[in-house]
Amino acid sequence: MRRGLADHVVDRMIRSVEVTHPRAVRRHVPGAPDLIARLTGSRIAGAHRRGKFLWLTFQEHDDALMVHLGMSGQMLIRSSGTSRDKHAHIVADLGGTQLLFVDQRTFGGWWLAPLTEVDGSVVPESVAHISRDPFDPAFDPKAVAVRLRNRRSEIKRVLLDQTAGMSGIGNIYADESLWRAKIHPQQVADELSRPAVARVVEAAQVVMTEALAAGGTSFDSLYVNVNGSSGYFSRSLNAYGREGEPCGRCGASIIREKFTNRSSFYCPRCQRLR
Repeated sequence: MRRGLADHVVDRMIRSVEVTHPRAVRRHVPGAPDLIARLTGSRIAGAHRRGKFLWLTFQEHDDALMVHLGMSGQMLIRSSGTSRDKHAHIVADLGGTQLLFVDQRTFGGWWLAPLTEVDGSVVPESVAHISRDPFDPAFDPKAVAVRLRNRRSEIKRVLLDQTAGMSGIGNIYADESLWRAKIHPQQVADELSRPAVARVVEAAQVVMTEALAAGGTSFDSLYVNVNGSSGYFSRSLNAYGREGEPCGRCGASIIREKFTNRSSFYCPRCQRLR
C-alpha cells in the first residue's frame, strides 16, 4: 500500500477533503473541520511506513497525515467520478484522481501528528515508540536479536509486540517466521540460544520480503492494494491456516492452538517446545 501511494499520490495537491463518518477522524482531536482545512491545498511530499503505521508528509508543513487501517481499512486510488464504495468515509480530491479511505468496520482512521526525531530517524510522534521494521535502512538484526532475547515472554508474543525490537509482524507472519526458524511459538524468548533468536529475526525478514513481493496475504476482498488488487502470498503459507495438513518439511500434521483471541499454527515435530 505504501508503494502504491508513493507511485500515485506523491507530488499531488489535495484540492479538497470530504469526511462522511466521524469515527474515521476520531483520533484527530481538533475535529473534522480542522483536518479538512489543514489538508486542503497541501502538496504530498512522501509516503512512509513503520510497522503497521502509514503516513504521508507534505511540502508546506511538518505535520504528517497518519493512517491506521484497523482491521478492514483500505487506501484506494480511483478516478474522479467513479462510483464510491459506501464505506468510503474520507475522500481526498487530488485533481482527476481521488484518494479514498474505505473502512467497513470503522476501526481505522486519519489524523495529523507532528514529526519528531527518534534515534536518527524523523517519524510522527504517534509512532515514536514503535520499533524499526525489517525494511528500515537502519534495521540492525544483531541488535534486534539481543533485545528479543532479553524478553521473558513467549517468543510469539514478543514478535507481535511492536515495541519489543522489531515491528510490522502480525499473527500470520509470526507463525510463518517461527515455522521457518523451527521454533515453538510458546518458547520463552530468554530461554532461546543466540543462534535460535538470530534465526527468528532472519526468518522474519525473509517471510516479509517474500510476502511483499507477492502483494501480501489476502484472504478476502478487504485486504488489497491501492488499486484494489489482492495479494497471493497465501499460496506460499507453510503453517498459518493449514491445520491438519502435512508439514512441508517433515510431513507431520500442522496443529492449531488458541492464542489470545486468535490462533497459532505450528508443526509439533519441527517446532518442539524445549
